[in-house]
Amino acid sequence: MEVFLVGGAVRDTLLGRAVSERDWVVVGAEPATLTALGYRQVGKDFPVFLHPETQEEYALARTERKVAAGYYGFTTHHAPEVTLEEDLLRRDLTINAMAQAADGTLVDPYGGQRDLAAKLLRHVSPAFSEDPLRILRVARFAARYAPLGFRVAPATLDLMRAMVAAGEVTSLVPERVWQETARALAEPSPRTYFEVLRECGALRVLVPELDCLWGVPQNATYHPEVDTGDHILRCLDAAALLGSNARVRFAVLLHDLGKGTTPPAEWPRHIAHEARGVPLVRKVCERWRVPTDHRELAELACREHLRVHLALELRSDTTLDLLESCDAFRRRERFLELLEACEADKRGRLGREAEPYPQRALLTAALAAAAAVQLSPEERDGLSGPAIGAALKQRRLAAVAQARAQG
Repeated sequence: MEVFLVGGAVRDTLLGRAVSERDWVVVGAEPATLTALGYRQVGKDFPVFLHPETQEEYALARTERKVAAGYYGFTTHHAPEVTLEEDLLRRDLTINAMAQAADGTLVDPYGGQRDLAAKLLRHVSPAFSEDPLRILRVARFAARYAPLGFRVAPATLDLMRAMVAAGEVTSLVPERVWQETARALAEPSPRTYFEVLRECGALRVLVPELDCLWGVPQNATYHPEVDTGDHILRCLDAAALLGSNARVRFAVLLHDLGKGTTPPAEWPRHIAHEARGVPLVRKVCERWRVPTDHRELAELACREHLRVHLALELRSDTTLDLLESCDAFRRRERFLELLEACEADKRGRLGREAEPYPQRALLTAALAAAAAVQLSPEERDGLSGPAIGAALKQRRLAAVAQARAQG
């Protein structure tokens, strides 16, 4: 029995990056061998075991064979005679198909170290095309390593295009699409994920509501970059620079979907695109089974981003209406995330990446001032429910007016 460190831990060590988790492959053993040593089996489709002390995953070396369409259409084979090279051959990218022996020796049968040096994301073998999820994984790795200069190898991109043309992407399970997308949104360069998916044609299949934004012009006075798709990518750049979480980045991604439904005769204006976009946001979220908190923020950003941008020009009563319509008094953190998404939207414009966004500070102060307003028990005495609400609203309106005057 031999044990090898494999995959991401080997790759990131060679890149000088921190290793968050370690995976192992066991060669020359059977399930009974590991259970006798105290390992606990957790794998259903193939034997994966947890180390009795570290709880790290140890998998028996295996091969895979495509037997049906889609992500689940595989059969696996594990046996003591399966070699390490055979196990590594089934992996997606060469940089993920390296192993390290117990004595530190690097096992690299498919040129992973060479591709690390060349900064290439290259498939290991033609078997790559058997698993459509690998299209998303490659795009996600591209989003992670783009700041280091990595790009998808042309031959791999061609293979991904062929997979899309063959209809493989339509078999992807919605939960897995969302899982990979959510992880990609949290990467250093989320824009790269969507660029790669668009380049291979997968974006058009997975989220046509987003893909159609490329080629849709906007008013150059407000959007010097003009193209709406380009604007979305710039907004993701801005969100990444702001350190936004994946929930905010998702809202940024979908905030302008309504512009894709504007009749070309009305270009470059997009009147009421906010309202037209909300059903599209909801549709995408239902398709991918997006978590409720992500969906709610995305809908809010789509519906309200223009009003937030106009915060400096709003009257006090309109400002209070914005706070109330966003449920900001009960959902303060969500409202603050909305403001962050709107700042990313404003900065996602050619040449305006560093412009200040005072709307965020103004609305944050207005919310704090209005939320601090209370009616004492004496002031509530003798008032009905509606009357209490009206009195509280008048106090909040005065607080918002004062906050605006001070801001």
